[in-house]
Amino acid sequence: MNNTKNTEAERLNFWERMYLPEIGRGLALTFKQLFKPKFTRQYPEVRWEPEGSYRGRPVLVEEESGERCVACGLCSRVCPALAIEVQAGETEREKERYPELFEINMLRCIYCAYCEEVCPEEAIVMSKDYDIVFTNQEDAILGKEDLLVPVEKLQDRLEFLRQYK
Repeated sequence: MNNTKNTEAERLNFWERMYLPEIGRGLALTFKQLFKPKFTRQYPEVRWEPEGSYRGRPVLVEEESGERCVACGLCSRVCPALAIEVQAGETEREKERYPELFEINMLRCIYCAYCEEVCPEEAIVMSKDYDIVFTNQEDAILGKEDLLVPVEKLQDRLEFLRQYK
């Protein structure tokens, strides 16, 4: 072990051991950034429109015939933060089950998108919502009514998922 440390120290010359070239490079980078043009977005008036790859608040996809979710429960099993709760119910339609209860605790959600990746029906996707505010903890638990979003608003995210799956 001592031999390797000695050989590394022997390879460095005096200036490299003083770290002066590295300090100079760091200062040069800092001064270069100082003279670049600044960019500031006037947030409330000028909103940012995220790309399809952006992972915002998770939502449920709603079609004309109802929600896509078949209450398989994979999303709640894969969630590392245990933020999703699903309870299934039976239906007479072509799909056999639907979620009677679907809740996401947004205070626990870490926006990892594991729920989106594991969903076989593309029923839960990450939306473009990034300005989410709650006044109390109870408001942060979103039910199925709060999570349903029409499929037309989520087309760019669904296209992104299909492209990269």
